[in-house]
Amino acid sequence: MPKVHIGQRIESLSLPGIAGDFDIGNLGGKRYMLSFHRFAACPFCNLRIHQIIQQHDRFSTNFQMIAIFDSPIDHLREHASQHHAPFPILADQHNVYYRKFGVERSLWRTLVGAFKRFPTVLYAIFAKGYFPNSFKGNITTMPLEILVNEHNLVEHVHYGRDEGDHLPIETIINFSHAKAPFDGTTRPTPISSSVA
Repeated sequence: MPKVHIGQRIESLSLPGIAGDFDIGNLGGKRYMLSFHRFAACPFCNLRIHQIIQQHDRFSTNFQMIAIFDSPIDHLREHASQHHAPFPILADQHNVYYRKFGVERSLWRTLVGAFKRFPTVLYAIFAKGYFPNSFKGNITTMPLEILVNEHNLVEHVHYGRDEGDHLPIETIINFSHAKAPFDGTTRPTPISSSVA
């Protein structure tokens, strides 16, 4: 599958969400992040949503977070509605956009991530209550995060190395407050994707 690249234009994205149908064409010139997750009951994914919500007030008002899950919409509502997220949480049950944007899958990296981030998954399950009691979606999906500017042009792409590998939240906050450095005629400076 082709991967997303810097400077690529995001032409369209329309999916059902827990709060209703979503169309990216209605963002009205906002910056945004497309964040692709695994199945709806994934502990890593739900912890990430929780962390984003905790920091949401620090994002620019001209920025929109968009979370996408590999799950049927009814199953996603069952697991994600508890977050009361102030941003769209969408269901791509048939992996239309997972394929379009080259979301990766890897059993080996899933196993490595589960071992390397074992304390994190224990915290997600036992401290936060994100227990993976059902699996409707692919468990080997790797995260993908795409930062897109006001012109619908990709400024940064982060393909996760394992199921818990995400962009630092500070990087997303800084992006949300920035101005578009290019309109498609020049190349942007890549954003660092280093994580702790």
